Amino acid sequence: MSVSRNATYNLIGAVLPILLALVTVPIYLKLVGTDRYGVLAIAWLLLGYFGLFDLGLGRATTYSIAALKDAPAQDRADVFWTAILTNVLMGVLGALVLWGAAAFFFDQIFKVDPALRPEISAAVPFLALAVPIATMTGVLSGALQARDRFLETNMVSVLSTSLFQLLPLFVALAFGPNLSLLLLASVAARAIAIAVLWWRCHLFITKGQKARFDRSQIKELLGYGGWVTVTGLFGPILVILDRFAIGAVLGAKAVTIYTVPFQLAQRITIFPNALVTAVFPRLPTASPEERAALSDKAVRVLLAGISLPILGAIYVLHPFLDLWVGSEIGRPAADVGVLIVFGYWANAFAVVPYSWLQGMGRPDLVTKCLLAQIPPYLVLLYFGMKWFGLIGCAAVFAFRCSVDFLLLWWAARRRLNPAPLIGLVALPMLAGAVISAALDYSDWRWWASGALLGMITAILCWKIAPPELMDRGRALVKRFVP
Repeated sequence: MSVSRNATYNLIGAVLPILLALVTVPIYLKLVGTDRYGVLAIAWLLLGYFGLFDLGLGRATTYSIAALKDAPAQDRADVFWTAILTNVLMGVLGALVLWGAAAFFFDQIFKVDPALRPEISAAVPFLALAVPIATMTGVLSGALQARDRFLETNMVSVLSTSLFQLLPLFVALAFGPNLSLLLLASVAARAIAIAVLWWRCHLFITKGQKARFDRSQIKELLGYGGWVTVTGLFGPILVILDRFAIGAVLGAKAVTIYTVPFQLAQRITIFPNALVTAVFPRLPTASPEERAALSDKAVRVLLAGISLPILGAIYVLHPFLDLWVGSEIGRPAADVGVLIVFGYWANAFAVVPYSWLQGMGRPDLVTKCLLAQIPPYLVLLYFGMKWFGLIGCAAVFAFRCSVDFLLLWWAARRRLNPAPLIGLVALPMLAGAVISAALDYSDWRWWASGALLGMITAILCWKIAPPELMDRGRALVKRFVP
């Protein structure tokens, strides 16, 4: 199993849909109109949230099948069939709940042209139909990842996301922007992906094995998946609380100023998530020493791989936002954004102990760490906003991300051995955040400080990087520079 190769597959699989979305959103707006696209956006948001009816079975399936790496094939097939049948039942329940919730929301709450309401009502059943398909995707992908089939899962993910965005456009072109047809096309896109995933699972897990439902597996799968689900419920709260608080206290314009850089900074999570998803299937069967070595190496890879680009992003943020959204919003958004970017840099390392704890069968500790952060975070957010406005909110967010890493690492290892190493690299990062915000990018000192801090960060990353990463870097350079 090559972790670096699998991480590369995950990274490509995450980036390509983002690029496709940048292209298709303006086309959607032109073809279906603002109102219909707003309905579609809410429908997809509801579908994503009701994906929680997966109950964490996707990650639980990965953990359970990976732990049975050397067991008889029938044992892995039993886990697979038990997870699938349980997932289908929960998906049907989720579909019924979504049907009622979506019908009520679109009929009673959602503000839209009255002429469009009959079309929306007719489309709701197709939205409900997508729930069991969406929840099943997690189990099928998790099963393949447990068998180290990352190339297949990412190819199917790119295929699914591409079809999900393109099929409704083709339907709108051919038959007009009818919401029922658009949602049916979205369901068809997911169904095609399900068919491909099911075929691959048959080849690598269930082929030649009996289809059996093992009741003894249900408690273990739901016990593990339940904690993952609670994390999925409360984890996003820590990410969205600040914008609700800003909207309630500082107003809509402040939310816009804060949200623009926040959404850009969130893309930082792509790389650490790609890495830990590739590492995760090795953790259930690894010894404590092997887990420790993997986690230490993962932290060093992240430090060496993302620190210099993120320092560059901190400096580029000011001129980029001025150019993209104008200086009226760009300047205050950039002042806030440099702290948010720093926070996401710190948060990138939290995914390592997060994955460690789930990989050793303790997802409950992840949830408990997240829940413990909510009360003090609310208090700090209130005082930060009251005393320092948006800058205070961003600073509290960055501080919370750092604490999140320390809490999860302590829960996983009972020591904080990587903290000094990360703190060393954090010094030029923090200096860059302060200097880039204090100076205008037309000032020569802004450029000089960026170059100096970039050199310091590059040297630190060079010293920190694992030998395997350096060897790959040299090979890549030699490929393009003989």
